[in-house]
This record gives sequence, C-alpha cells and structure tokens, in this order.
Amino acid sequence: MTYTRRDAAKFALAAMPAMRALAAPNSRINGVQIGVITYSFRPLEDIDQLVRTIAQLGISEVELMFNAVEAFAGAPGAARGGTPQEQAARAENLRKWRLATSMDRFKPVRQKFDSAGIDLALLCFNMRDGNSDEEIDYAFRMAQTLGVRAITTSTTVTMSKRIAAVADRYKMLVGYHGHDQTSDPNEFATLESYGKAFEYSKYNGLNLDIGHFTASNYDAVAFIKEHHARITNLHLKDRKKNHGPNVPWGIGDTPLKDVLRLLKLEKYSFPGNIELEYPIPAGSDAATEVGKCLKYCEQALG
Repeated sequence: MTYTRRDAAKFALAAMPAMRALAAPNSRINGVQIGVITYSFRPLEDIDQLVRTIAQLGISEVELMFNAVEAFAGAPGAARGGTPQEQAARAENLRKWRLATSMDRFKPVRQKFDSAGIDLALLCFNMRDGNSDEEIDYAFRMAQTLGVRAITTSTTVTMSKRIAAVADRYKMLVGYHGHDQTSDPNEFATLESYGKAFEYSKYNGLNLDIGHFTASNYDAVAFIKEHHARITNLHLKDRKKNHGPNVPWGIGDTPLKDVLRLLKLEKYSFPGNIELEYPIPAGSDAATEVGKCLKYCEQALG
C-alpha cells in the first residue's frame, strides 16, 4: 500500500498527542510563560484528569482552582440552589470540614503535578464576605501546603482588607481578580478599586484579567506597564468593549497580541494564563479550545 504526502501529514497530526504525552510539557514561548487556570475545564474537578489533560496540551504551568483540591480531599458536595436555609446549612458544613481537615490531605496534589512536569504556581481560592477569618487562614495554609507562590481570588474590596492582614502574616502575595462591574465600588473593576487594595498591604496584588479590563474600556497595555510589579498573573481572554461578550480569540477588542508581545519585550516574570470563557462551539470541547488559545499565543510570540 502506498501513502500520499497528505496521508503522512494526517498520521503525524494523529501522533502529536501521544508524542506530547511522552515529552515534558513546555509552554514557555520565547521567554513568556503561558499557563492555564483549571476553571477553563469546568466542570472537571478530578485532579488526575486535569493533570493528564494539561500535560497532553503541553502546558507547563497551572493556576489550580480550590474546589478541585477540596474535592480530592473529600470535601462535602457543593450542590447549588435550594432555599436560603439549605444554602446556609451547606456553607456551614463546608466551613466545619475545612477547619477540621488536616493539610496532609492536600500534599499529594502537588506531587501529581510535579510528576507530570507541571509547575503548580498559583492557587485560586475565592474568598467572599461570608467566609470566616478561620477560613481565610485555611486558604493560606492550603496554599502554603501546595507550595504555590501566590493566591488568586475573586472577592470584594472590603474583603481585601481582611485578607491583607493574613497575607502579611504568611508573607504571601494575593492577586485580586478583576471583573467588569464598574458600577459597584466594592467589586474589583475600576482603577480606584485596585488602588484601594494596594494600600492595605504590600502583599495585595492583582490577577489582571485583560478581557474584563478591556470590557471596562481600560487600556491593558498601559496598565501593565505602570503596575507590573503588583501583578501575580494575567488571565488571557478576548472580549468586546463596553461590557461586551466573551468571544473566540482574535475577533474581540482585547489587545491580546500587544499584551503578549509586551511580556516578551519586558521579560516580565508573571505568566499569562489561558482562561476559557467564550462559548464552546458544537462538536468541540474545552481541551480543544484551550489548545487553540495556546496556538494563538505561540503565533503571537513567534
């Protein structure tokens, strides 16, 4: 049987996932570390599946969501909905579990990523106003156990003052994740909200989501140049201005290529993490779309 050049190309493409699985992941592209937040693969929370998926994509740095860590350790299920009383009861059960759980239960998580050649660099632990001071401390102890260099969190400006005191004690950076609710002064969305958090502690930093930042009609490139010392990481996505929707990369208003080239030019040490939020097309899946985003980064930085 004879094969055409087109057949050979097909076989090579089919073999790529297996070849990547054998090689150590490496998504540092011309000096710029590209990573991924595991939220991109939602609702997947199984640690072993996450490790396999990320390794097969060739991504070498990860921002791990706290719910995956807690699920691995046997936390009570996080069912949604129900009456306010049912929701409060679930929150209380989770709080009790957190305060009673040994940090030893989280140690294998780090080992799994290390074994796959993936740097577990950041823990995303969302701390809201309803969380107790003991739960904030628990989040930092989890981060310390996992050996990450910083915590990222979606929270409020008032909460960042409470978090700051714990960050000072642990001497650990916190990257506050911004959204685009610019009408609410207690949300991380405006330049003033970021500045307020910076005042509370030298460990209060920023997980700058350049998609939400653009949707808020701000200039991501200029902001990164001015505040790069405070940035723990970027979230990479594409959105339209004026609070527009998330869209596939390259058709929105976010200056993705300009930001990536800035990271390359200035040799900033923080990563750009892929956060998949645009609707997944029919016939595709999250891993495939994250792979497309990675390819976009490779082309922009090539």
